Amino acid sequence: MNRLGLIVGGVLLALMLLSSMLFIVDQRQVAVIYALGEIKEVIQQPGLKFKLPPPLQNVVFLDRRIQTLDSPENRPIFTAEKKSLVIDWLVKWRVSDPRQFIRNNGTDIRNLEARLAPVVHAAFNDEVTKRTVGGVLSRERDKVVQAVLARLEDDAKSFGVSILDVRIKRVDFVANITDSIYSRMAAERKQVANQLRSTGAAEGEKIRADADRQREVILAEAYREAQKVKGDGDAKASALFAGAFGRDPQFAVFYRSLEAYRASFRNKSDLIVVDPASEFFRAMRGAAATGAAR
Repeated sequence: MNRLGLIVGGVLLALMLLSSMLFIVDQRQVAVIYALGEIKEVIQQPGLKFKLPPPLQNVVFLDRRIQTLDSPENRPIFTAEKKSLVIDWLVKWRVSDPRQFIRNNGTDIRNLEARLAPVVHAAFNDEVTKRTVGGVLSRERDKVVQAVLARLEDDAKSFGVSILDVRIKRVDFVANITDSIYSRMAAERKQVANQLRSTGAAEGEKIRADADRQREVILAEAYREAQKVKGDGDAKASALFAGAFGRDPQFAVFYRSLEAYRASFRNKSDLIVVDPASEFFRAMRGAAATGAAR
């Protein structure tokens, strides 16, 4: 029984020892083997690997994938015009020399980012101070990025990393300058709007005056044409009346009497006191009355 227990204990001890000696390297990682605090081996090939048991040898893993460093703070940078700009940037990097990386930063990536961020900010500061606001915003933006990338490629070697890309995410003025710029832009737009309104009002008055003038001209011409047509009509009517009256004088007397009656009795409320036997009612009395009166 004691012999069986020793065998089982020995097997368990052997398994524990074997498990401490074997480890798996993922394809996304780099394994670094330590021996009494000294780096003995760097393993970059994935698979099952072997090392001595602790404390003789220990293993740590580093992420070999591409990492992203965002600007941790928004400190202003002065341009050649002494204008303050706030630049948000990002840097793509990857561990290239695990030994150098561990010597300078340990195994924590955050240590590297804390040391690399000031270097990136200093590189941007050196490049932006050489250029104007317009150059940083548009004309020379690519040159700024390329210059920063070239500088970081040299500085990053001491950190054991390689810089793959640098990008500017946003360029803006500091808060107080931004407010003043917005206020000035609003004032300029308001001035332009007022000028356009004044121009529009003047053009509107001009158009209305021209329309009124054309209206008066059209009405005057229409009135002149109407009067001309009316005069021609009255002349023709007078000629017709004269011809008709010349052919039948009695009809002319009768027609004029009817016109006189129409003008005299236009309103029902009109009252005329006159002798029925007067000459005014001669047409109403008919032919017999006319003959008797004669």
